[in-house]
Amino acid sequence: MDHSKVYEKQHGYFMTGATRSDGSRIEALNKLRGAIRKWEVRIDQAMMNDLHKHPSEVYMCELALVLEEIRYHKKHLKKWMSDQRAATPLTQFKGNSFTTAEPYGSVLIASPWNYPVQLCLSPLVGAISAGNTAVIKPSAQTPETSRLLSEMIAETFDPSYVTVAECSRDSADALFDQPWDLIFFTGNASAAKKICATAAKYLTPVVTELGGKSPVIVDKTANIPTAAKRIAFGKVLNAGQTCVAPDYCFIHRSVLDEFVGEYEKALKAFFPKGDHDQMVHIVSKRHYDRVKSLITDAGTVALGGGFDDSTLFIEPTLLTGITTEDRIMNEEIFGPIFPLVTFDDLDTVIDHITSRPKPLALYLFTEDRKVERKVLNTCSFGGGCINDVIMHLATTSMPFGGIGNSGNGAYHGRQSFDTFSHRRSIMRKATWIDLPIRYMPYSRLTEKIVKVAMH
Repeated sequence: MDHSKVYEKQHGYFMTGATRSDGSRIEALNKLRGAIRKWEVRIDQAMMNDLHKHPSEVYMCELALVLEEIRYHKKHLKKWMSDQRAATPLTQFKGNSFTTAEPYGSVLIASPWNYPVQLCLSPLVGAISAGNTAVIKPSAQTPETSRLLSEMIAETFDPSYVTVAECSRDSADALFDQPWDLIFFTGNASAAKKICATAAKYLTPVVTELGGKSPVIVDKTANIPTAAKRIAFGKVLNAGQTCVAPDYCFIHRSVLDEFVGEYEKALKAFFPKGDHDQMVHIVSKRHYDRVKSLITDAGTVALGGGFDDSTLFIEPTLLTGITTEDRIMNEEIFGPIFPLVTFDDLDTVIDHITSRPKPLALYLFTEDRKVERKVLNTCSFGGGCINDVIMHLATTSMPFGGIGNSGNGAYHGRQSFDTFSHRRSIMRKATWIDLPIRYMPYSRLTEKIVKVAMH
């Protein structure tokens, strides 16, 4: 694929103005929704083949979120597109001020393998809603899903408007090395740095949705049965291959044993037959070997620890006896392994979190509002939950994004429209009056008038 030709076709189509009207945007959103419904069974099969992802989990974590995003954008789009009034100072009499949202133009959306449909199509909803043309680059690590997305998009849209660029990691370099008007990248920090360096040649803005080690804090006042069940869900979901998965846990020493017992109960409830047939497998042999090695690298296996080399399956595993110096505490796990570090003093927990790169998510389980306020006032992170995990991203009414090493920019709902739009400031001035004080020659009198008017 000649990536420069792809960009030129996209840019040319954008310049026709065909994407700008509210009607064209809503029509495109309707087409995307219809395509998802039409291709749903084939999406299920592709994701089963790529990740062993159960259809219920595909719908809950992939399709439903995209469909809700489409619904929300259609409902609010005309309001978002409308001019927004702004105050005009007296010194600018007679004038009025407003802002307008214009699409960036031709945008590139690069998505990862862990949620290959949702993390590809959710940003696309924002790009379409804001009036852009879009090229999507799905991950090569989920080949069947990427191939299906390419076929679905080709059937649904004119390729000059929305198209899929399937390419390997190596050939992707040429795709990023184009004068895109905006790049939206979801992936890891090392790849993001490389992409940002390439984009800098064109001064292209880059939105990055990354990851990191998202901590969980369970204090002595927490509702332990509920905490254990919700955290176990977050670790089992997608086999822990989630950018906002609970990565590790600081747990108060006094509730450790109860937590381990309740975590075990939760896993037995999730898998009553003792098999893990409904659980996602690890995406690749390389990733599987790395995650598997973490099980025996440090600590004690309190629960789980099983694996299957032939299917790349790793059992939900709980590790105790972990210290902050262990390897598992110093690299993102991205698997169903959950290390527990005990604490007595919350300040030591906060010191650890604040001394590390800012995480994409933080989760706190407590019934003490003072503890809640202390953590929120001292720890910097992209977003999170009090007494739950992951669920903060499953709403279109709040932005989702990282900070520092965990990302730059945000999306979902209104924030997606704003992310893919440039908001211009406009002042409209009357011509029937033209105040002379701003013009030369300056005098002491005009200086006094200006000082009075501007202070």
